[in-house]
Amino acid sequence: MTAKTKITLSASRDIPFDKLRLSQANVRHIKAGVSIEELAEDIARRTLLASLTVRPLLDDSGAKTGLYEIPAGGRRFRALELLVKQKRLNKTAPVPCILRTDGIAEEDSLAENIQRAPLHPLDQFRAFQAMRERGTGEEEIAAAFFVSTGVVKQRLKLASVAPALLDIYAEDDMTLEQLMAFTVNPDHERQEQVWAAIAQGYSKEPYTIRRMLTEATVRASDKRARFVGLEAYVEAGGAILRDLFQSDDGGWLQDAGLLDRMVAEGLSDAATEIAAEGWKWVETAPDFAYGHSFGLRRLIGDPVEPTDEETAAYEALQAEYDQLEDQYDGAEELPDAVDARLGEIEDAMEAYRDRPLTFDAEEMARGGAFVSLDHDGTLRIERGYVRPEDEVPIEQPEAGADDAGARMANGEATMPHDAETPAPDDAPEEDGIKPLPDRLVAELTAHRTLALRNALAGDPDLAFRAALHAMCLKLFYRYAPDTCLEIDAKSAGFGAQAPGLAESASAQEIDARHESWAAQLPKASGDLWDALAGFDAESRTALFAHCVGLTVNAVDEAYHRRPGALAHADRIAQATGLDMAAAGWRPTVDTYLGRVTKARILQAVVEAKGSAQAQLIDHLKKPEMAGEAETLLAESGWVPEPLRTPRVEAVVLNTSIDDAEIPSEDRETLSDDPDSPDIAETAAEDGELAIDPDADVGDDGDEPTDALQAAE
Repeated sequence: MTAKTKITLSASRDIPFDKLRLSQANVRHIKAGVSIEELAEDIARRTLLASLTVRPLLDDSGAKTGLYEIPAGGRRFRALELLVKQKRLNKTAPVPCILRTDGIAEEDSLAENIQRAPLHPLDQFRAFQAMRERGTGEEEIAAAFFVSTGVVKQRLKLASVAPALLDIYAEDDMTLEQLMAFTVNPDHERQEQVWAAIAQGYSKEPYTIRRMLTEATVRASDKRARFVGLEAYVEAGGAILRDLFQSDDGGWLQDAGLLDRMVAEGLSDAATEIAAEGWKWVETAPDFAYGHSFGLRRLIGDPVEPTDEETAAYEALQAEYDQLEDQYDGAEELPDAVDARLGEIEDAMEAYRDRPLTFDAEEMARGGAFVSLDHDGTLRIERGYVRPEDEVPIEQPEAGADDAGARMANGEATMPHDAETPAPDDAPEEDGIKPLPDRLVAELTAHRTLALRNALAGDPDLAFRAALHAMCLKLFYRYAPDTCLEIDAKSAGFGAQAPGLAESASAQEIDARHESWAAQLPKASGDLWDALAGFDAESRTALFAHCVGLTVNAVDEAYHRRPGALAHADRIAQATGLDMAAAGWRPTVDTYLGRVTKARILQAVVEAKGSAQAQLIDHLKKPEMAGEAETLLAESGWVPEPLRTPRVEAVVLNTSIDDAEIPSEDRETLSDDPDSPDIAETAAEDGELAIDPDADVGDDGDEPTDALQAAE
């Protein structure tokens, strides 16, 4: 039996630095990793931790020259060279080297660089943790290893991950990005639950892990958190989850109950101050449903007159603004300081123009205010609303001519035959002339009513103003019966309060426009007719469009079917080119995805993103599926069927046109929108998803859906 040859390791020896030369055989030519300067500082701190690989340098004849070239370890050599130049190391200082004579120099360099395994992040974390446990601060650790303090904090944050998950990561069954996502919530039990829920599925992205770990929390960017303030919340004993590995907008507040109590206390304090102004009532809530003031009379306040000092300050700001505008007129880009100053001036001028309002004391004693939170966490105060029960009772006129006229104005033109008892022509009149009999007044005003109808019909401009007057009375003054037109402009409330309705772009634009018009109309309804006469035609047209817009009701309610009204809503949507995605609606868990079946969630994803994306989430339980679908559908422009504007051809199908009247070559074009197919009717070739939107797929998510199947 032949004995195995023993391996002989290369010899090592100390060689003076001035005998070393950098070899051209070194394969590393691109700079990477720690800089030469940082490496030199590390050597100065800890000395050289790894020997250089060298080979004897031969002359042209193959004889040794007494010098040595370095094929592997060039960066360490350059770091030592820098220390020599800085006179921090003697040029004859002995350097530990491995002396190689066999093989090829390039092979030595390549092997050293390829076979060097980078330090596993978990090992780096454990090393940093051991140093901190021995009393080394985070900044000292960062300085010692030439990394930022943030990197050290990120690695140490991994200590908040459950040991079982660290073991999974060490076995490469979890990515570093997934591991980092678990650091947002220090609850180890919850971390393990989340991993168990997603480990066998397709969707294991870090954002999924973060979302599942923060489901019961409140984002720091939430308006409630911004109203209370993070410092106040923490001082009250609240905890905040932070994500050191990516932007988290301030983190997540764990104690939602504490936050809500603090919000309620803050709103209550604000309500106390506002009630002290003299209001009868003040209601508070973080949010009020859209249309909460419907049916209440709105008080119109008078802006507080500015003082002489305020006016002078405003004029000075205006002059400075004009001067800067003229100075930089035509400049492609403003200097940062000038741009910032212009912004400050605009804010100050806007604050001057936005004057506080004063209200009549008697009206305030009947009215009230709503206090809530705006989208940015600031107080939203809506002053000046009067409830119907707090209105001053309207005195009823005495029976007689006025009463007859009132009946005529209200459309009670029927004249009963026994409405009057004719008096004898020679009957004496006491105390002067008696009022006209009711029946006679009704007959006379009936003639006048017909004449007015005819006259108004002959003057379209005046008829337009009369209709506008009637609508404004209803929509801006609520209880003013100061019109003879029987036009009733109804602005329906919303029995089903949709999430986010009040914060929608449409609601905010409507409210701002209504406030603007209300400020331009007179306080007293009796002055409205003359005020409208003073408006130019363009203003009257714009106000008319606003009033008509407020009367639209396209709500589809199960208990109140109105097919004709909804068909008309489609026609208006087509005429205006309505696009609900462009109007700001988005499919979220709250607005849609969390309230429909799993099959409909998948249908939405298929329509917007395709079958492949839907297959990635079809195994999830409904809450997780809805959350993932929200991410997939964001900015996709997808909207559910009730929000889609039908094509003109599709509406033609619903009219009374007989098929025989439509040319056969045109009938094919009168089909449903091909851009919005019914997925149940479009199961496609080779594995395309087929979905029954109304299939019973277990909304509790405890079993996998069978609504998705590979088409044969």
